[in-house]
Amino acid sequence: MRGARATLIWAALAAAICVPIALAAMSPQIEWRGPVYIAAGFAGIVALCLVLIQPLLIAGYLPGLAALRGRRIHRWIGGALVVAVIVHVAGLWITSPPDMIDALTFASPTPFSPFGVIAMWAIFAVALLALFRRRLGLRPRTWSIAHMALAVVIVIGVVAHAVLIEGTMETVSKAALCALVLVAATKVIAGLPIWKKRNPSRG
Repeated sequence: MRGARATLIWAALAAAICVPIALAAMSPQIEWRGPVYIAAGFAGIVALCLVLIQPLLIAGYLPGLAALRGRRIHRWIGGALVVAVIVHVAGLWITSPPDMIDALTFASPTPFSPFGVIAMWAIFAVALLALFRRRLGLRPRTWSIAHMALAVVIVIGVVAHAVLIEGTMETVSKAALCALVLVAATKVIAGLPIWKKRNPSRG
């Protein structure tokens, strides 16, 4: 029973990630795009998929990954997320510098740009805080609160950015993936220990 449940969970996660990517790869919109633009676009899709995996790892929902091991992989996935975002932004910069300048300066007329830029900076902020956490002397509770707040910004920004873009991703699979990201993140954040009230000190 436990093995069947584990297989089902992993199969569902694989489908949630692979189906949108496969459908995007079959999109007619990429037929007339250059390789750099296509790579940038798929880096963005991969980033969205990684945002789904992160809360599942930190909460220990993925079978076979104990809490400690899941947290280690969470860090590696976080690094992969940073790389995916850099590839996404760099590729779009190469293909259209003026559009990226407008996006980064919040001057773009497209509604999805601000959400993407805000999510990007939040992702970089989490990465920097994680990298310099010890040097900054952040206490576990302070780190958890900062991480959670930035995670909320990342999830909202990434999902809004993806939903508002009419690009290579197929509509239904994209909506399903974004919904899963929101549900997973909300469930994990709501269950974090920092919400528990501290026992009043005695004496």
